[in-house]
Amino acid sequence: MVGGGRDAFIGAVHRIAARLDDQYELVAGCFSSSPEKALASAADLGVPRAYASFADMAAREARRKDGIEAVAIVTPNHMHAPVAMQFLKRGIHVICDKPLTATLPEAKRLARAAEASGVIFALTHNYTGYPMIRHARALAQSGALGEIRVVQVEYAQDWLAEPIEQSGQKQADWRTDPARTGAGGSTGDIGTHAFNLAGFVTGLELEELAADLQRFVPGRRVDDNGHVMLRYKGGARGMLWCSQVATGNENALRLRVYGTKAGIEWAQEDPNYLWFTPLGQPRQRITRNGPGAGPEAARVSRIPSGHPEGYLEGFANIYAEAARAIIARRDGAAADPAITFPGLREGLEGVAFVDACVRSSARNGAWVKPAL
Repeated sequence: MVGGGRDAFIGAVHRIAARLDDQYELVAGCFSSSPEKALASAADLGVPRAYASFADMAAREARRKDGIEAVAIVTPNHMHAPVAMQFLKRGIHVICDKPLTATLPEAKRLARAAEASGVIFALTHNYTGYPMIRHARALAQSGALGEIRVVQVEYAQDWLAEPIEQSGQKQADWRTDPARTGAGGSTGDIGTHAFNLAGFVTGLELEELAADLQRFVPGRRVDDNGHVMLRYKGGARGMLWCSQVATGNENALRLRVYGTKAGIEWAQEDPNYLWFTPLGQPRQRITRNGPGAGPEAARVSRIPSGHPEGYLEGFANIYAEAARAIIARRDGAAADPAITFPGLREGLEGVAFVDACVRSSARNGAWVKPAL
């Protein structure tokens, strides 16, 4: 692991997720840009091989007979590419937190390097790991929704409703610093999740967008609210709202998809239910392990019906899918075609989405195409 040491939130989430299915052992890490904190964090976690720099870690682990097979990158956005490059050129698989990078040119360079290296590259858009999202995707792919016409997705939070970055709050500090988070604030932090989720379920490809981004909190340097209109290839239309100043909302990620035959609705804060409404019929509630849920949901479920699964398990499903792919590669076997996890393509699309939002908003909401 690179990043995720003392006082970091997401590192602990990744460590729990990686261990949930007993597919990983954490044996090496550079847990901070501060050498002292990096070594202290390794001691806290009982990690046997501690490094003060990620470049040293990549070089030395690649020379070991028992060196790491994969690295988890859980740093702020601006460090994703520099860290990944060090491990890619040594043939070490990468599991990276989203977004792929802080800038689009950087994302394109990283994608080229990853493709040339031939390693497994997983991006932890964890909401794609939820069982009912897998079922929603299967419904869309099967044609049960018909031709998709309308997509509505929103991700609302309120934790940045006040300028807490000015108090030194670590998570707010780097997420509101354009040098570390990139040009997009809420668009990069949570808008990318919403955009990725819509594409994962529907399979639709973005043609162009029009965005209106705001910095409601005085002094803030990146957007904290965004309204985005989406035009998909093939004619479908979408609306995306992301906000970190939506008072009263904790982690309200919601998706609605409407086709010619049926509509679906899902909410992250109530993730074990998917609402399915065929045209002209009563609304149906499909549960994670209940009647109507298909094998796509079952293969990423762990516990019996009625027991909720959510955030940590979603992350764990990405780790488990990546592990299956890595093991198949290591063994020279064909990977199971059912293995599904976000990777380079989704990462590029996400960074291009943020770039297009920023460009569009700067032009007073003009329609722009993603610069892929």
